[in-house]
Amino acid sequence: MTMRMLTAVGLLLAVPSVGVYADEFSKLPDRTILPKGAVKISQVVPAMGEHWSDPKNLPLGPLYCVYKGKVVCIEYMISQADLQAGKSWPELTGLKNLPPINHVNMGFEPKGHEGYEVPHYDMHIYFVSPEALKTIKPPEKSARQ
Repeated sequence: MTMRMLTAVGLLLAVPSVGVYADEFSKLPDRTILPKGAVKISQVVPAMGEHWSDPKNLPLGPLYCVYKGKVVCIEYMISQADLQAGKSWPELTGLKNLPPINHVNMGFEPKGHEGYEVPHYDMHIYFVSPEALKTIKPPEKSARQ
């Protein structure tokens, strides 16, 4: 009996739960703070959420990652060509009225990706922990879809 209880407790502790991170998400601003002209440009991307942006600001951005109506990150897509040319961005727009930064990552996309098919860097400025991001997943499709 004790071994079963320990196993059950171990399994509960090992499985990340959205509820554990609900407090992180509850403190985030909702998408009503997005700038005028921002529209949804993607469905939910794992560990990011939906992408919203004003199309006139693409490809650089800002793009906003939104999950269940909450802004979880802001993203910029910086072309490899611009970096190699020494281009600077003295002030990136879109950073007003956002919560404190939890962490930042920057990844190279050598072939680009859907929506920006040139070599570039994606810079994500996150407002929740990496652990909370793991709970962001597209909705599961039902058998009828």
